[in-house]
Amino acid sequence: MAIVEPVIRPPSEADSFLLQVTLGCSSDSCSFCGAYKSKPFRVKDPKEIMADIDGYARRYPGTRRVFLMDGDVLVLANGKLVPILERLEQAFPRLCRVSSYANGSNITRKNDYELTKLSEHKLSLIYMGLESGSQLVLDRCRKLSSVQEMIEAVHKSAKARIKSSVIVLLGLGGRKYSGEHVRGTLEALNRMQPRYLSFLSLMVIPGTPLAEEVRMGNFIELNPAELLKEAYEIIKGLDLKQTIFRSNHASNYLALEGTFPKDKPALLNILKAAMQGDVRLRPESLRGL
Repeated sequence: MAIVEPVIRPPSEADSFLLQVTLGCSSDSCSFCGAYKSKPFRVKDPKEIMADIDGYARRYPGTRRVFLMDGDVLVLANGKLVPILERLEQAFPRLCRVSSYANGSNITRKNDYELTKLSEHKLSLIYMGLESGSQLVLDRCRKLSSVQEMIEAVHKSAKARIKSSVIVLLGLGGRKYSGEHVRGTLEALNRMQPRYLSFLSLMVIPGTPLAEEVRMGNFIELNPAELLKEAYEIIKGLDLKQTIFRSNHASNYLALEGTFPKDKPALLNILKAAMQGDVRLRPESLRGL
């Protein structure tokens, strides 16, 4: 089973079988992302994918969770994706969940029947990078999926019984568009009502277009206090009915977790204390992607 590095996966998939179906990202255009610059997008040979499944099944037949890599396996038509899911079900009798990263535009291109078919074959969770609910901020960072497409994708997925884990990137608007980033993001999240929500904090990656913007002085990064303020303002404006929240990624200065709406007051209190200097933040040396 030859996995082409680097491998990117959500923290919650640490114990999953990582099955590489595609290499790279189908829309590798975001100015802040350097994850797949060394891997031009392509689909792996179906025979290699099936061999990877069979090989892993011989060693770990009790596998319960599978994460499909790389950036957006759901760009594949169902005619190519369903046979992979069927092989996983055959190989792992105890399989309970298949998950994948997803771009909003690739979800909205699938109809309700196609999404339901994926759900019936155990694809039950997608991770979607909203990044920002401001279309202005998304346009500036060259993200191809629009805010409206991503909102629609979450609703279409939920209708097919596929849960969404939505990712927000604090600081993506820089200092100039921080207010716009906050307003748009909380509005989009309230419309989405995702099952899971996570915050990451922007870290500028050398060699990316965003790094060049920073070098030219066209993008001013937020400091830790400003990132905490963004998190506070977004959470304060959220009206989520049943969402599990995590902000424990290594990029964040402050780890948070809870469930909306129950834990919203507690989250705000922790953030307020951190903004006042009463809570110790993660040192810069320990932050990472």
